[in-house]
Amino acid sequence: MGALRPVHILILVLVVLILFGWKKLPDAARSLGRSMRIFKSEVEEMKKDGQSTPSAASSDTVKGQTVHPESSSGPIADPTKRAAADPVEREKHNQSPS
Repeated sequence: MGALRPVHILILVLVVLILFGWKKLPDAARSLGRSMRIFKSEVEEMKKDGQSTPSAASSDTVKGQTVHPESSSGPIADPTKRAAADPVEREKHNQSPS
């Protein structure tokens, strides 16, 4: 009763094909292969835990750089706002619309 027969395997394959379809099976197999490859490399990395050899993932890491603004005299001015040259014009700008 507990024996796995070819009929059982055929039924299992048909159920998988019906559930996932023809188009999604290659993508699923490719994804499974990538996951197994990553898992295998991580297991090997854990075995080499005591050694100082960097992993493949750490060698791809990009080093960050700090970029300083050219003028560090104060906050950056908003380019959309312009200062009024005339004091009267400044007062008109600061008043609420009537």
